[in-house]
Amino acid sequence: MFWKDGKSFQIIGGDLHYFRVLPEYWEDRLLRAKALGLNTIQTYIPWNLHEPEAGKLVFEGIADLVSFLKLCQKLDLLVMLRAGPYICGEWDLGGFPAWLLSIFPDVRLRSSDPAYLQKVEGWWGVLLPKVAPLLYGNGGPIIMVQIENEFGSYGDDKVYLRHLVKLARGHLGEDIILYTTDGGSRETLKKGTIQGHGVFAAVDFTTGDNPWPIFKLQKEFNSPGKSPPLSSEFYTGWLTHWSEKMARTDADFTAAALEKIMLKNGSVVLYMAHGGTNFGFYNGANTGVDESDYKPDLTSYDYDAPISESGDVENAKFKAIRRVVGKYSLASLPSVPPNNKKTGYGSIQLKRTAFLFDLLGEIDSSHIVEAENPTAMEYLNQMFGFVLYASEYAPKTGGSKLVIPKVHDRAQVFISCSSEVNGGEVSYVGTIERWSNQAIDLPNAKCVSDTSLFILVENMGRVNYGPYIFDRKGILSSVYVDGRVLKRWKMISIPFHNLNEVPKFNPIIRTASEFHEVSARKKLENKSEGPSFYTGHFSIDTTTEVTDTYISLRGWGKGVAFVNEFNIGRYWPTSGPQCNLYIPAPILRHGENVLVIFELESPNPELMVDSVDQPDFTCGPGQASVHQF
Repeated sequence: MFWKDGKSFQIIGGDLHYFRVLPEYWEDRLLRAKALGLNTIQTYIPWNLHEPEAGKLVFEGIADLVSFLKLCQKLDLLVMLRAGPYICGEWDLGGFPAWLLSIFPDVRLRSSDPAYLQKVEGWWGVLLPKVAPLLYGNGGPIIMVQIENEFGSYGDDKVYLRHLVKLARGHLGEDIILYTTDGGSRETLKKGTIQGHGVFAAVDFTTGDNPWPIFKLQKEFNSPGKSPPLSSEFYTGWLTHWSEKMARTDADFTAAALEKIMLKNGSVVLYMAHGGTNFGFYNGANTGVDESDYKPDLTSYDYDAPISESGDVENAKFKAIRRVVGKYSLASLPSVPPNNKKTGYGSIQLKRTAFLFDLLGEIDSSHIVEAENPTAMEYLNQMFGFVLYASEYAPKTGGSKLVIPKVHDRAQVFISCSSEVNGGEVSYVGTIERWSNQAIDLPNAKCVSDTSLFILVENMGRVNYGPYIFDRKGILSSVYVDGRVLKRWKMISIPFHNLNEVPKFNPIIRTASEFHEVSARKKLENKSEGPSFYTGHFSIDTTTEVTDTYISLRGWGKGVAFVNEFNIGRYWPTSGPQCNLYIPAPILRHGENVLVIFELESPNPELMVDSVDQPDFTCGPGQASVHQF
């Protein structure tokens, strides 16, 4: 058993990530976790949210970790803190800041590379002193701190792991329980645990597996008499990528698997208790057989968890898990709060306010880089969103062939007879995708001189797990037209803001919503497709309550949506399964609300979106299905 204040203690925990929930809702979600019967909250700490630029540290807003930890304590919840530096978590680059990919020579992530360790020391030198006063021994809620995450599934570098332990002990002292989490196999535990250094080894495994043989194996990697059974990731659901069916797991099956652990006093942490949302551009991605088999995660991180993305608890899984926890919990469970109210605010009419190519003149020259060859986004200091690559080529009479061997992640290709990016007609010719990379035929535009080539590349989220996490974005190879390497490039960063960032650099979003005079231009009259901004307004009456809502983007193509300048995330209903984006009430206000959509392909023909009162995961080729692991 674990012991707390001289008494045996069973951890009944759940993951709930502060960075996936608006701060205004932290208390609401934590109270729902308490009503589920949890006594402990486990959370990751994403380095990239807190240090978005090297040396620029952020601990305000949704990144106010200390306030979240203090709130847990106020609500009588203990905390297991997963300090990284790598977290996985279906989060961009596994929580690493993307600027680590801009360092030359390459930094070897998750290793004893001195250049990498130096950066980790700098980060933990800020982070760990902030949380040290909140350790349990210092009167705070933090009972355990995790080192790395599932390292045994990735590497075998004990020098690295031991260095992290030394750093943690230096900042946090000898009394705090440090722990690792690894898959429940001998191989992963052998590589991922840190034996002989007083670090507790926890396990995770597929829901439904018999837990007790795995807990028996866990004992071999802990000190004698110090191996209370702990599943630190008990999967209540699963993640979903774009174009997949929504992952769903049966409530009774999940609850029965949980009971197998709890009935013999096993400790457990639900992953997830509440999933939340990948706001902004922070969603992660996975790879399959190779680096090009790329699978980005949805904006929703609902996870089919017992507490839904919007905090709903009136569902079978919440009830089934609560019933099991109630059987084994020493304390009586708090009453269950009702679901939060959601409102459909009706149809929102949008106007096309700008074609992306018309706005490029508004972009500060500091966001334009010229080079002989295409440059990765990270080297342009554009860590998220989009970069436009521009060059010129001499066309052939019968048309030309474009090949880009390596593009991360999705490139839309345009040609024009004008070298000025904001002048002349621009024609869309095709899309190259990382996962289905094919050559594109470039028609002869019959230009007087060379043809201009524009390639808009979207970073769809960095890989967060597995061997390919070193995932730079943009055009990562030469570009070939008719077999010849194209030189002399201009790279234009499109400056969208990410989660927890103030709209910046003469923000393109604000410019787009004020750019009404463009609609009179000839260029827009004949063009219904291509990367464009659409702006709409909807009003919330002062006599009514401002509540959560969802924006349904069914009928639209692919893009990013902003409500009152908050980046609510990506949409892609043509791929599915997510049709609707969750809009928490704190983003909204009485009176006028502004919706700006950056649509990459083709809008809904009526230029309408609907504000509705429920989620919808039935878009695209797949449909929801129940599966057992």
